[in-house]
Amino acid sequence: MGDDEGEVPSGKPALRGSKAFAAVGKLYNRARLAKLYSWNIFRYIGDYLHLFGVCALLITLAKNRSCAGISRSTQVLYFLVFVTRYLDLLDHSQTAYLVFFKVTYIVTSVIVLVIFYKLDSTYDRQKDTCSLAVILIPVCCAALILSESHEPQEVLWTFSRFCEGFAMVPQYIFCYRDRTTKDLGVTSYVFSMGVYRVFYAANWIYKKVQMPHYSDMQSWLGGLIEIMFFADYLLSFTGLSLLRSMVLKVDEKINEMKEKVEMKVLGTSSSTYKIEGETELRKRRKADEPEEALEL
Repeated sequence: MGDDEGEVPSGKPALRGSKAFAAVGKLYNRARLAKLYSWNIFRYIGDYLHLFGVCALLITLAKNRSCAGISRSTQVLYFLVFVTRYLDLLDHSQTAYLVFFKVTYIVTSVIVLVIFYKLDSTYDRQKDTCSLAVILIPVCCAALILSESHEPQEVLWTFSRFCEGFAMVPQYIFCYRDRTTKDLGVTSYVFSMGVYRVFYAANWIYKKVQMPHYSDMQSWLGGLIEIMFFADYLLSFTGLSLLRSMVLKVDEKINEMKEKVEMKVLGTSSSTYKIEGETELRKRRKADEPEEALEL
C-alpha cells in the first residue's frame, strides 16, 4: 500500500462542502421567499376583515344588550379554534403583529362567552339547534388521522384548522331559521367572517403561484369547507341555496333523535313548529301531549 491509502482525493471534500453549502443556501432562500410572500395584501385584508368582524360582534352585543341573532355554538367553536391554534404563543418568539392578533382573538372569544353567560336570558336557544357533537367528533377524528405528526401541539393545530371550517355552520343554521331578524351588526359580523376566509384563500393561491413547493393541505381543506358554507349563505338570499336544505335536514334528523331519547329518559321532548312560514322554533312537549296541540 502506498502512503495515500485511505486518503480521500482532495476534490471530494470540496465537492461535498459545496453541495452542503448549496443545500443550506437553498433552504435559506426558501425561508426568505416564504417570509416575503406570506405577508401579502390578501393576508392583510383577510386579517383586518376578521378583526372587523370580531369588533362588529362585540359592538352588536354591547349595543343591543342582548344575544339575539348570535349563535353561542359558533362562539364556542371559535374559542376552541383560537386556544388550540395559538399555543405557539407559549414557546415561540413572534412579531408584535402576530402576538396582537392572536391574543386579541383569544381574549375576545372569552369575553363573548362571558357576555352570553351574563345575558343568558336573551339567548335564543330555539334557533341555535346545531349539535356541537356532530361537528367536534368528526373534526377530532380528522385531526388525529390527517395531522402530519402525532405531537400534541401539531394535532391541536390541525384540529383548529378543521374546526374553523365548520365554526360558522351553527350561525348559518341560526340565520336560516331566523329570516325575520334584520340586524345590521349581525349581518356585518357574518359577512366579515365569510369574506375574510375568501381573502385567505386568495392568499394561499398567491403563495402557491409564487412558491410552487408551498403546501398546507389542512388549512386549504378547512378553508374550502368554510367558503362552501359561506357561498351557500350568500345563495340563500337568491333562493338558489345548494346546501341550506341539506344542512337543515341533517339538523332536524339529529334533533328528532335527541327528542326520542329525551322522551324515553325524561318524559318530555322538544318539537318544531313554524311561525309565518319563515322562522322555525322548538318547543318542549310532554310525552302524553298530542301533536295537534303544537300547531299554531
